[in-house]
Amino acid sequence: MKVQTQDRLEAVGAAAWDALVDATRLRSPFLRWTWQREWVRAFAADARLEVRTVEDAEGRLVAILPLWEAAPGVLRAVGGADVSDYLDLIARAGLEEEAWTALLAARAGERVTWELHAVPAASPSVTALPRLAGACGLAARVEVEERCPVLTLPASWDVYLAGLGGKHRHELGRKTRRLERERPEARATCCEGAAAVEARLGDFLALHRRSRVGKARFMDARMEAFFRRAVVALAARGGARLWFLDTAAGPIATFITLEWDGTVGLYNSGFHPEHAALSPGVVLLAHLVRDAIARGRRRFDFLRGEERYKYEFEPVPEDVCRVRIAPPAPAASSGEREGPRASVVPSRAAPPAPRTAP
Repeated sequence: MKVQTQDRLEAVGAAAWDALVDATRLRSPFLRWTWQREWVRAFAADARLEVRTVEDAEGRLVAILPLWEAAPGVLRAVGGADVSDYLDLIARAGLEEEAWTALLAARAGERVTWELHAVPAASPSVTALPRLAGACGLAARVEVEERCPVLTLPASWDVYLAGLGGKHRHELGRKTRRLERERPEARATCCEGAAAVEARLGDFLALHRRSRVGKARFMDARMEAFFRRAVVALAARGGARLWFLDTAAGPIATFITLEWDGTVGLYNSGFHPEHAALSPGVVLLAHLVRDAIARGRRRFDFLRGEERYKYEFEPVPEDVCRVRIAPPAPAASSGEREGPRASVVPSRAAPPAPRTAP
């Protein structure tokens, strides 16, 4: 395996980048060229990049590890824990351990720390990396960062409802009937394609900022510019949709969903606080789940965060992890050295602020 380091994403290029993402286990939209490029443009334009690539003996691209310098001696995975829900080494399925071994061996003498966020617990970056790092004389630490509640979708909405617990089924029906009674004109609207999403993205941003104070701080000018470019670009490829619960007085709830590999992901949200008593977010979310089932999707992923409203739909939480790779610790005491550490810590790290709310 041959390891090279580039200082810009363009050294790999969009076509080769996305072809490799297609060959991974994860196929996350947060790893795709558009998302990664727009993230760098918005949040790391002046940072030093290290885009490490791995090629096999035939010159085939096997892996990409895009890093940016967050602080002296600290390189983090491009994508950012605050906006990206699934990140990882971009590596061909089945070759992850070989790719990591090559990357770790190539950096063995470097006194730097690598940090990855939002790595799925089933990834070889979690299950195998601590062992591989230890074999290369490095210290690796894995800790649960947050959880993503996920629904495995059945064949029909009726089957889904029948499988819900009695309390949640009753509450969902009650909230739906109340909104229909008090806002009979309310309709779920789905925007698909770049033009339709771009036309109503301003409505989403307005509701998002009104939802609560924390969201207004999150959606500053830089974040808005990122959303406008990244979400519209994904929508152009069928990878993003914009949903509203529209009424005669205007929209009262909204969601951005991302789509990949048979999955619908609940990415971000907003609602009108004056209508909170009607639970418009929960009612609209039911439309989203029902639509995903009708379109034959296999999974509905509520993405990062364990807000209470998500569990009204009875998903199962899946861990995502923080992975830290560092040089071995300095000598523990005079005449002794502490060997490389390889550890998995089940307790949670402090999670990023949640993005979605009902």
